Amino acid sequence: MTDLPVIRLRPKSKPQAIRHGFPWVYEDEAVLDRRTRNLQPGSFALLEDAERKPLATVTVNTNSKIVARVMDAAPDAVIDGEWLRTRLTRAYQMRERLYDAPFYRLVHAEADGLPGLIVDRFGDVAVMQPNAAWADAMADQIADALVSVVGVSTVVLNGQGRARSLEGLDERMEVIRGATPAAPVQVQMNGAVYLADVMGGQKTGIFYDQRPNQAFAQRLVSGGDVLDVFSHVGGFGLAMLAAGAESATCVDGSAAALDLAKGGAREMSADSRLTVLQSDAFKALEKLAEEGRQFDVVICDPPAFAPAKQALEAGLRAYERVAKLAAPLVKPGGYLGLCSCSHAVDLTQFRNVSARGIGRGGRRGVLIHSGGAGPDHPTLPQLAETGYLKALFFRLD
Repeated sequence: MTDLPVIRLRPKSKPQAIRHGFPWVYEDEAVLDRRTRNLQPGSFALLEDAERKPLATVTVNTNSKIVARVMDAAPDAVIDGEWLRTRLTRAYQMRERLYDAPFYRLVHAEADGLPGLIVDRFGDVAVMQPNAAWADAMADQIADALVSVVGVSTVVLNGQGRARSLEGLDERMEVIRGATPAAPVQVQMNGAVYLADVMGGQKTGIFYDQRPNQAFAQRLVSGGDVLDVFSHVGGFGLAMLAAGAESATCVDGSAAALDLAKGGAREMSADSRLTVLQSDAFKALEKLAEEGRQFDVVICDPPAFAPAKQALEAGLRAYERVAKLAAPLVKPGGYLGLCSCSHAVDLTQFRNVSARGIGRGGRRGVLIHSGGAGPDHPTLPQLAETGYLKALFFRLD
């Protein structure tokens, strides 16, 4: 028997969803009395159905719309350092099987059985994002597990972003194990070299999820010129320079990110073939069209235009506008890659607005490839949010 407090589902809630692997309980699905609301955010509880039958061990945060997240299907689970090491070992062993170099997403939240926790590995450095209250409260134990299981020497806690605010967590950034990285970390992927600012960059410093899509884009290069819009540190642009592109133009609003892109190109001895343009992406697309510029490959990988369902319609319009502006910049017979990291936008919706935008841009084309995130970003079938990334590649006539 467990001595954990109990949180119970309402009579009309469907406990079979939890039994079949859905990991969340929303605020309107649980009995939230004074006792439940007084539970410390991030504390653990026993989840029961309306008939008082045990369902799982959960973590509770009544400050969030997701009031409970399943930690373990076992109702008597003990969430401690040993439990963390077991979950982390399972995640680590899979990545080590998949990748030859220690650069990957090590923990992908619910899909790795560690709800709300993101960990990216950069060699001897691990950057963790504790986006759920339990992970924030157990950050030191998570760091200890990373050191003991993975063998990293430095653990950075990146406590920033929208996900934390939804949990009612404060922003913070600190090195909790080891020494502060003195310089951007070099990351090698697909033959390209990237520089990741693990202390001050976006997210953890780099986006590992696009690795397979960047590899596919490399197959489209046969010399020629490439345009990488919303490039961040040069994700697609540097990959295609490594594959033999004659030139790459990277467009981003962040001067710091573009400086890192230039640094990566220098490490590849490709800096003479890279041009960077700091600009609002939409304005840059319009200006390039006014100049009559065209490229063999154009990639647009914007931030999430629809981070939640409330932003869906506006997000779909923004994705359509990107496609409309980008399509005329592709040479006849060239390729256009369009990406979305909005979990509120499903693949069918994204495909439809992308095709409509291409048409509104005066072009026609065929869809040649649909991609998602790499296997270091596993998808929990019961939770669509873990399969957020969509990448579509078109050949335009």
